[in-house]
Amino acid sequence: MDTSRRSFLALAAASSALALLPVDAAVGATDPMGTATPLPAVARRSRLTNLAHLRFLLAEVPIAPSDAHTTFGIDTNPTVRAPWTYADADGAGGYRPVGGGTRDAATGHWTQGAYNADDIARAAVVFLRDWRATGDGQSRDEARDVLRALAFLQTASGPNTGRVVLWQQEDGTLNPSAIPVELPDPSDSAESYWLARTVWAFGEGYAAFRREDPDFAAFLLARLHLCLDALGRESLSRAGRWVRSDGRNLPAWLIAGGADATAEAMLGLAAATEAGDARSRAALRTYGEGVAAMATDPANGWPFGAVLPWTGSLGFWHAWGAAAPEALARAGALLRRREWSAAALADAGRFTPQVLASGGPHNAWAPLPAEAQIAYGAHGRVAGALQAAAVGGVGLRMLAGLAAGWFFGANTAGVPVYDPATGVTYDGVETDGRVNRNSGAESTIHGLLTMLLLDADRDVAAIATSITGLTSHSGLRAVDAETARLSPGCVIERPDGGAWTGEGNLSAGAYVRIPRGEWVEFDVTEAGGILHALVWRQAADAGEAEWEVRRGGQRVWRARTAAGGVGDRGLTEAEGMLVPQLLGGDLPEAAVTVRCTSRGEVRLDALVIQPRVASAVYATTSGATVLYANGTRREVRVAPLAPGDGRAYDADGADRGRAAAGGRVRVRGAGFTITRG
Repeated sequence: MDTSRRSFLALAAASSALALLPVDAAVGATDPMGTATPLPAVARRSRLTNLAHLRFLLAEVPIAPSDAHTTFGIDTNPTVRAPWTYADADGAGGYRPVGGGTRDAATGHWTQGAYNADDIARAAVVFLRDWRATGDGQSRDEARDVLRALAFLQTASGPNTGRVVLWQQEDGTLNPSAIPVELPDPSDSAESYWLARTVWAFGEGYAAFRREDPDFAAFLLARLHLCLDALGRESLSRAGRWVRSDGRNLPAWLIAGGADATAEAMLGLAAATEAGDARSRAALRTYGEGVAAMATDPANGWPFGAVLPWTGSLGFWHAWGAAAPEALARAGALLRRREWSAAALADAGRFTPQVLASGGPHNAWAPLPAEAQIAYGAHGRVAGALQAAAVGGVGLRMLAGLAAGWFFGANTAGVPVYDPATGVTYDGVETDGRVNRNSGAESTIHGLLTMLLLDADRDVAAIATSITGLTSHSGLRAVDAETARLSPGCVIERPDGGAWTGEGNLSAGAYVRIPRGEWVEFDVTEAGGILHALVWRQAADAGEAEWEVRRGGQRVWRARTAAGGVGDRGLTEAEGMLVPQLLGGDLPEAAVTVRCTSRGEVRLDALVIQPRVASAVYATTSGATVLYANGTRREVRVAPLAPGDGRAYDADGADRGRAAAGGRVRVRGAGFTITRG
């Protein structure tokens, strides 16, 4: 359960109603490759969505009203339902629900709590979407009870009105101040991730119940407006203002300083807007402006068109920011904001291929892809690509299918992490392939949100469920400066605080300090690659790094990058900035030597090499599927990595014809190609 960005940073330092696409479940339907073939048998069976494990996590929670906390119908029904935060595998094929922190045997209370608002809100969205997709009355009733549980956590009177308490104990007691301390503390003393997710759930709940139960819908809308009252005292009150972050102006009106939290609130605001709520429309417009301002230009290299999740760092992307393309695409279409749709398309069509070619949804790019892979990140890639496909092309649906393959074996472990027979989604896969077989609420919820998407689009489901493993991938490669050839004056530095700089992670926890006139030299064998300099830039003017690429003793090209001068630190937690800088020209089709010479005081972390055409090869039930992602602006033709035919796509997913060309595979400039055996 991700309670706050600060909790995530500590971890990093240590290491709707969604506008669904049409369903075509007919045998022999035309698939996104443009060929008429029968869908795999798995795509014709019963639904992938199975709520059994989420229902296992649900507990009956007694509640008692107070001046600040009450909910709908509490006088006649003083119980609600909420999912346990965690579920530990018991070693015998079953699971044991547990709370957060340690449990006091005498009181039964956990140092954090048994249930939390983040997971309660997202569980409500699962039940709502399942009910709307199937008409299932049980899911409707569960959605109602879970929404009632969430409303009880919302503070309804006093100075914290509209905000939300994060943790609740088994006996219904609220725990506003958890141990260890989480910010804000108390948890309803300021806006937060859990307030943003409450907006998401109340917005989708209002839209779903508006005709089914007008009284309950009116209650949810009133509580949604309480949320907006609270946000109006903080982020919404700062609309149009900017904050400085390492010399760049960023929006000051994001919830808790993040496009990550704000994007999830936008999903609920979009649902309520579609249901006719003018106040939600106004908030959606304001927050959309802020999230769109966090978009990046893929032409500048890293982070390849991703929407940055956090104003506290220009060099840090994490999977909890993965709702941004989904929210921008949806809101952009709803409010007719083409620039928002364009930002969503860049994230889905440029960043997602790089994510997949780097081995899947690593939880952090800080700035290099690392950390475990989790269901949250995989779901975000799928949802973002599918929602962007509503304004883009069919190729984005293909990307969504490949991204969803993570649940069926396209991960660093090479095993399925979702079981349609039980509804269990494992808690994650480590970079070394170890599987965390626990299955808590967050993993379960985001696995189910993905399965709901796949059940609504069987062509995409057919791609995902045909995948049995990830055979190979060729994403970014970092060559650590300390492993290169160093001139005598260079010094290898290993900060006492470890790899975390306050804004990102140093590769291998070290960098090379290069005094003026000294140099570091790399041997690079990747033909035609794209180079990025990973320099830990300082606030003061530290001069420049001069880069020279040589082949056979002859200079091919050279470039310069700044070693300092990042500008006003602003609200960031540390001096300096660790962001890859694009060096320019592609490498020649041969081995080269790359030398970095200091024209000042350079802190060089690594040379980052991006393949001109990155790739991921998936094992499938019918052969191999290959993704090729072009990092350059011109069309490239490469040797096929596996037999098969396919299609070439622009970055917006537009189909540009057959990929096969004279025994080579054609990959559009800045676009991608997908072939299937």
